[in-house]
Amino acid sequence: MDWLDPVLIARWQFGITTVYHFIMVPLTLGLGPVVAVMHTMWVRTGIQRYLRLTKFWGKLYLINFIMGVATGIVQEFQFGMAWSEYSRFVGDVFGAPLAMEALLAFFIESTFLGLWIFGWNHLPKKLHAATIWAAVIASIISAYFIIVANSWMQHPVGVEMIDGRPVMNDVIAVMTNNTAIVAFAHAIMGAFAVSGGFLLGIAWYQLWQRRRDGIDTVDENGRVVVGEAPEVPGRDREDHSVWIKSLRVGGVVAVVAFAGVALTGDLQAKLMFEQQPLKMAAAEGACYNGTSFSVLALGELGSRDCDDVTNVIEIPGVLSFLAHGDFETEIKGINTLVPIYQELYGTHIPDNPLYGAHAGEAIEYVPMLEVTYWGFRLMIAFGMAAAVVAVLALWMTRKGTVPRSKLIMLTAIASIAAPFAANSAGWIFTEMGRQPFVVAPNPTGIDGVYMFTAAAVSPGVSAGELLFSVITLTLVYAALLVVELTLLVRYVRGGVASAMPELGTPDDGDPQDKDKDETDVLAFAY
Repeated sequence: MDWLDPVLIARWQFGITTVYHFIMVPLTLGLGPVVAVMHTMWVRTGIQRYLRLTKFWGKLYLINFIMGVATGIVQEFQFGMAWSEYSRFVGDVFGAPLAMEALLAFFIESTFLGLWIFGWNHLPKKLHAATIWAAVIASIISAYFIIVANSWMQHPVGVEMIDGRPVMNDVIAVMTNNTAIVAFAHAIMGAFAVSGGFLLGIAWYQLWQRRRDGIDTVDENGRVVVGEAPEVPGRDREDHSVWIKSLRVGGVVAVVAFAGVALTGDLQAKLMFEQQPLKMAAAEGACYNGTSFSVLALGELGSRDCDDVTNVIEIPGVLSFLAHGDFETEIKGINTLVPIYQELYGTHIPDNPLYGAHAGEAIEYVPMLEVTYWGFRLMIAFGMAAAVVAVLALWMTRKGTVPRSKLIMLTAIASIAAPFAANSAGWIFTEMGRQPFVVAPNPTGIDGVYMFTAAAVSPGVSAGELLFSVITLTLVYAALLVVELTLLVRYVRGGVASAMPELGTPDDGDPQDKDKDETDVLAFAY
């Protein structure tokens, strides 16, 4: 492997920045609707608990949102800086969804989020609640437009080839691409799984703190006896209701979301077997035709040769069920599919200056087996782990509080990472499994609508320039990660009082009260 290959460096850069950005995306998409529901419940009922829930989780939502925006901007610039040939190829197709994402969805999202942040004490309650709903709905629409663009790379539709470039001739087909619809549903369910785990882990920590400090105790039946610590801002009886509600809601959201992830994931897998069969064969370690699902396969690290792969544990019929919903249909393996790909798309990269040093090279159609195989399984494993933790948490807190065990508390906090890891593993599998294509061919689409990754990189950018940018961006993103984690940890440790400074004063009044100090609004915002 040539570590100074511009294509490889550009892929590393895009991978690092995109995976980091995607850490923020599911939390924003999943936590936003939860905060909006909390705010709506407060407006409808006037119950103080819902106001505290809105303020605390809204503060964490804002921190994550702004860091997501800061890191997401780089994604747009990379298309022109490192992937100009790719941008030229897909520009006529991507222009519509990306323009709608930026000019419509993101504009609405940012505008109404600003109104929500600074609207406390200024907007009528119902109108103020409507602003967070507008921002949340816009963020979900924004995500759909992004997934439309990504799904076209996986399954190009709605275009015709003119002068060697795809030109969109059916915007409805692009926007309703079946790959996009299923991928969007899967991503949204994954986002709710993230938010559910986030609520559960943080609420568990807060309830554990109350147990550790002796604020809450349990009776002889193990049921909670709620206490309060008047000397500590925010540590009253209402505080307990905030955290137990957060934990229970988080657990339910996580369990329901996992069920949704499983259902939408099954639909997505069936589409992939049709649209990108080699990706799925690699994900299952299926070197030969058959029906068996590989539970465990071992092979030589870095090898793409099926002779180096040994399936240790297999379950007959399951692979056929995943692909077609029955247990008998034979699935084509890697060794069968590679000759088909070679016949359709060639055995060597075209001998064209566009491909740089890769011109004339033999095409390796098999993606990295260890990445696709284990990425697929880690996605499932982390998702199942998060669901199991959620079920256990709901059962363990059925009497109103959490155990005093520090080990269990640390496990609950660590479980926050599981759905994040599942989301990242899924996207890495999806993107790397498409190689060697940056735009994968549609088996039933128009001939010639595909692009090799080797042809997508900017021809005028040197390996040194790309290496400098990937190192710089990695360091900047690492610094931003430290900033985000520091802010999140700070406000999580501070509890509700960190998002509601007014709890530290004798008057725990309604922030919509016109006599309330105006600095409360800025304290919430900043």
